[in-house]
Amino acid sequence: MTNEECMKLFEHYLKEEKKASANTLSSYLRDIRQFSSYLDVHTDSGIADAGEEELSEYINWLKANGKSVATVSRSIASLKNLYSYLCLRQITVTNPASHLVTDKGTQKLPQILTSKEVELLLDQPECVDAKGYRDRAMLELLYATGMRVTELIDLNISDVNLGAGVVRCESRGKERYIPMYPAAIKALTDYIELVRPQMLALPDEESLFVNVSGERMSRQGFWKIIKYYQKKAKIEKDITPHTLRHSFAAHLLENGADIHAIQEMLGHADISSTQVYSHLVKKQLKDVYNKAHPRA
Repeated sequence: MTNEECMKLFEHYLKEEKKASANTLSSYLRDIRQFSSYLDVHTDSGIADAGEEELSEYINWLKANGKSVATVSRSIASLKNLYSYLCLRQITVTNPASHLVTDKGTQKLPQILTSKEVELLLDQPECVDAKGYRDRAMLELLYATGMRVTELIDLNISDVNLGAGVVRCESRGKERYIPMYPAAIKALTDYIELVRPQMLALPDEESLFVNVSGERMSRQGFWKIIKYYQKKAKIEKDITPHTLRHSFAAHLLENGADIHAIQEMLGHADISSTQVYSHLVKKQLKDVYNKAHPRA
């Protein structure tokens, strides 16, 4: 179902069933149109198939663009109403807006892992069986490239150039090449050469990462993998696939990477989407200062 069709159904619902006032109707539809435009520009998802990560990134984008707490809160309310309706109509199976929380007076920045927490998480998969090799390769590649989880699971074997140490990522007809650090190249090499051929259901399967049935890994499947290793590592922070994307960007920025280079690697069409990590790094420095300076 197209974004326009979703919006028309939602508008009819608000008018005819909810009997929403003119102001409420205008407010909700304005928010949903902005969300639809964001999806068109920044993602390869539509309203009907957007997931929790796309919604979280959208809210962060609003904050990075200087939207007030009230505006962000209203946008969250609009999304919650939209997806509650789409679930009711069985247009979506789950409600990706159910996790969104309205900020109370402060704007929350994306949560990231420390470098030590990343190392702890990446060390969890044990390369003693096919699943361990695959999981380590997926986690290393996600942190090495900062890809969205949908981009990760959409990768084909032909998108990887181990010799050059780069991976080709395509989204909405646009492609970008992202370098990988040595540990990620090794994990990917081990998986591709030692494990993947035995996991495939069919020898001509193009998917880079496959599940236990030998078919392309799903977003839900990878979500479960992340949660499993978070629990295994005993990391208290709530880790999602997008947490590694946020951590990738913040850690590069902390270590002096140019924000435009980070923008290109993340695939952001608008630099404002990347600038949220500048705010995050500045906040962390301020927190360190306040905790460590004797006069703070």
